[in-house]
Amino acid sequence: MEIGYKLASEAFGPGELIRQAVAAEAAGFDFVEMSDHFHPWLDNQGHSSFTWTVLGAIAARTERIRLVTGVTCPTIRYHPAIIAQAAATLALVSSGRFVLGVGSGERLNEHVVGRGFPDAVRVRQEMLREALEIIRLLWSGGYRSYEGKHLRLEDARIFDLPPEPPLIAVAASGRSSARIAAELGDGLFATEQKPEIVRHYRDAGGTGPGYAEVPMAWAADEHSAAQAALETSRWALTGWKVMSELPNPVNFEAATATVREEDILTKFACGPDRNRYLQVAKQFVDAGFDRLVMQNAGPDPDGFIDFYQRELDEPLRRMAPGAATP
Repeated sequence: MEIGYKLASEAFGPGELIRQAVAAEAAGFDFVEMSDHFHPWLDNQGHSSFTWTVLGAIAARTERIRLVTGVTCPTIRYHPAIIAQAAATLALVSSGRFVLGVGSGERLNEHVVGRGFPDAVRVRQEMLREALEIIRLLWSGGYRSYEGKHLRLEDARIFDLPPEPPLIAVAASGRSSARIAAELGDGLFATEQKPEIVRHYRDAGGTGPGYAEVPMAWAADEHSAAQAALETSRWALTGWKVMSELPNPVNFEAATATVREEDILTKFACGPDRNRYLQVAKQFVDAGFDRLVMQNAGPDPDGFIDFYQRELDEPLRRMAPGAATP
């Protein structure tokens, strides 16, 4: 079991994200995972720095901890050739510590460049498949061209390639996206504790690691933690269909107006109770995931990191599917 720390680019500015990554390495986390957004989910989150710049700075400030995008959409806001180049460079400057997490994207971030965001999930997944083929092609070296249904590449070459290409973890929420992860990725990425996601991935031939974000909010008391999550992270309760379709933070504000504290408590581990955190994490372990990302929506990141070191690190690493909670 490997444990990661979520760097929320929507909730903190770039300097603070770099500081948290350094603290996460000191605390013993195996990797940091950073979202790649143009907008925050809600305006009151107040941030949205450029992920690739921040990860490059983190690579320079750390020595051991791995860096993961969670996740990048390489089809609309970015062309896959740019992501192939960015990922190759980050792998080099981090001495091989980078994992490229990719997905089919959200309208929230992709519509901003004016190219539209396909309404059909099928089309978005076709585009993701083509993007992954382009990235793999460029990582194989030499000048390359590609003519797809949605994406093209013309006479492009990446000159600075790492000795080994970065691992690619593909976000999935159902059978078709899990198949893409198995066929064109090296691992799986998910935000839901559904065993069928991992099962679809394995049935399609996927053998790599499974990354999953575990929702939590640390504070000295449960109410304060739940209120912090309600204020900034209630969008997480809307489900992937809503999260991928709404165009702007104001739409998420409206869509989550009726979310209550008790709703947060059903999904998030909140407050100082160690057993609740382990209970929520165990759902993901039992579903088959072996890379757990601690996604803290609480108001005190340093307090959470200290709590993780004292209370969670050892029992989380001992977790196994089906076994009793440590």
